[in-house]
Amino acid sequence: MNVEITPNYSYIFDFENEFIHQDTRVWMVKNWTYVFYYCGIYMAVIFGGQHFMQNRPRFELRGLLAIWNSLLAMFSIMGACRTAPELVHVLRHYGLFHSVCVPSFIEHDRVSGFWTWLFVLSKLPELGDTVFIVLRKQPLIFLHWYHHITVLMYSWFSYTEYTASARWFIVMNYCVHSVMYSYYALRALNFKPPRAIAMVITTLQLTQMVVGCAINIWAHGFLQTAGKGSCNISEMNIKLSIAMYFSYFVLFARFFYKTYLSTNARKGKRLVQSASSNGSNTAEYSISSKQASIGGSINANLLTAAQQTDKVKAQ
Repeated sequence: MNVEITPNYSYIFDFENEFIHQDTRVWMVKNWTYVFYYCGIYMAVIFGGQHFMQNRPRFELRGLLAIWNSLLAMFSIMGACRTAPELVHVLRHYGLFHSVCVPSFIEHDRVSGFWTWLFVLSKLPELGDTVFIVLRKQPLIFLHWYHHITVLMYSWFSYTEYTASARWFIVMNYCVHSVMYSYYALRALNFKPPRAIAMVITTLQLTQMVVGCAINIWAHGFLQTAGKGSCNISEMNIKLSIAMYFSYFVLFARFFYKTYLSTNARKGKRLVQSASSNGSNTAEYSISSKQASIGGSINANLLTAAQQTDKVKAQ
């Protein structure tokens, strides 16, 4: 019994049905190198912005932040719903090799192809996450801006090659971002999700990095056994991807330890709880140092929380 290479979608939108992957690939091949200019402008804006804001009061931007995160959450949820069925379908009916080596998610599936194209393009406006950090004068860590620029460059480059293994990376990223941006949106709206959710998000990100490395190892193995003509991923792409995912894993693991497991993290949690019990507003310092990070939630400035506690005691 032959099984269609694409899943049986219950509904296909007109804009999905009109997607022509060849046109988008031609555009990307011609223009993907512009990403280096975008990254240069991004670095100049964020570090120049930090210098500009150094002696100026921080902006709150809570309403704008809530809208921004809500839009990104809805986009990510929609993207996950439109790309995950293709990955599941391929794994069930065609197996791991097809999911890693055959780019049917772009070439034969207009729904998944359209949302893959949007995923690649979305990495550019997502740089706006950092603007909120700069204007709100929150800590800007290396993990945040490094993650942003490398994902942008790798995504645009991979689209020019129709990297088959990218279906895994895209689905994972959409799913994690669905949870992450929803969490940030709730915090921006003054809801207070449990701290455990922040830990779950970082754990999901770590899992994403482990799976990403595993997919690249499988891709390398398939290239050796099946040959380059059978597996649509280049050796260069595998090297770049595994280096990127491994570096992310190291940085996220270090962040997870410092944020949730280290002695300072536990002390900070007790300080926040103590200040809260005395009526101090420490919502800004409990879990995240940035409301819109692609790279994960960052813990609050512990010194600021301690100062809040001292103010309460002084009163």
